[in-house]
Amino acid sequence: MRWLRAWLFLAGCAASESESATGTPYVLLLPAGFPELPVPVDNPLTVEKVTLGRWLFYDERLSGNGKQACGSCHEQAKAFADGRVVAEGSTGELTPRNSPGLGNVGYAASLTWANPAIDTLEKQHLGPMFGEAPIELGLTGHETEVLERFREDPKISALFDAAFPGQDWSMDHIVSALACFVRTLVSGDSPFDRYTQALDDTALTASQKRGLDLFFSEKAECFHCHSGFNFSGASAHGAGVLEGSWFFNIGLYDVDGEGGYPPPNTGVFGWSGVASDMGRFRVPSLRNVALTGPYMHDGSVATLEDVVRHYEAGGRNVESGPNAGDGRKNRWKSEFVAGFQITDQERADLVAFLESLTDTSFVQDPRFSDPEPPATPR
Repeated sequence: MRWLRAWLFLAGCAASESESATGTPYVLLLPAGFPELPVPVDNPLTVEKVTLGRWLFYDERLSGNGKQACGSCHEQAKAFADGRVVAEGSTGELTPRNSPGLGNVGYAASLTWANPAIDTLEKQHLGPMFGEAPIELGLTGHETEVLERFREDPKISALFDAAFPGQDWSMDHIVSALACFVRTLVSGDSPFDRYTQALDDTALTASQKRGLDLFFSEKAECFHCHSGFNFSGASAHGAGVLEGSWFFNIGLYDVDGEGGYPPPNTGVFGWSGVASDMGRFRVPSLRNVALTGPYMHDGSVATLEDVVRHYEAGGRNVESGPNAGDGRKNRWKSEFVAGFQITDQERADLVAFLESLTDTSFVQDPRFSDPEPPATPR
């Protein structure tokens, strides 16, 4: 396993030591093999901001109509995904894309499915908060009303004063606190981690070990895109280093025979206008992937077995309907999605390996839970 541990090793288990002029520095103890978490100098982690951000994350008053919280689409039990095909906003409007899990999102070099310019959590939060096409939290036009809701709450007011002493409420402060909390959502205690860090040689089953070998083989080529400690594309480190590739076209669609994807989900093309960016979407982390289905940017693949079969086939042939077309022949498809042949047992082994990336302690960690859960589920 020496080769695998070398692949995983990046910068040890350093803790974030961001300093702040006000507040108590939040010491983030990272799992073995994880690099330093990148933290903006203008928004250092403090205990007070993380605490406030956690309360705000689960508060439905952080929406224009007071009916939805960040946690409504990012549930801890689902590794902070929501189990839906696509997300539903506070007004009932469906978004065009699937809600991704948030584990280790602080390391992501890009924070949305298809916009390379959204490269910090502070920028990312603005979309669901203020976006109008589609409406998610729907804060646009309700900013003053929402701030007043929190000012009138003694608990939240006290948390704000502790996080931002001597300052008045603003949406910028809310964004800063939310970003601080979400950065602490670090996951790295799965059976895979315990096995590869030589903490428990029995942590993986025989099937999962075979799946691990297949995952890192040239036969399946999974590791080319899902690389590094986070099994993702590009990862940002505390030193500002980026590793891996960001966006790929995996042959999900070819609606026009010219490589087209169904709008509005055209990938990076929708941001750049560059033809070769058609259908290129961000590579998500595979950590906790067994909890975050359905899969792909539009939730159009139901199970992990279906995901494996997609890559076996080298893409997807949609035989009928408005999105009909053979994605296997998509002109912009990544060279790593060439297809391969495996047995039923090997397919089951790959799925078993992906299941070994589930970090049960992460989805049960009380530090990340709703601090004031409702009497009945939302």
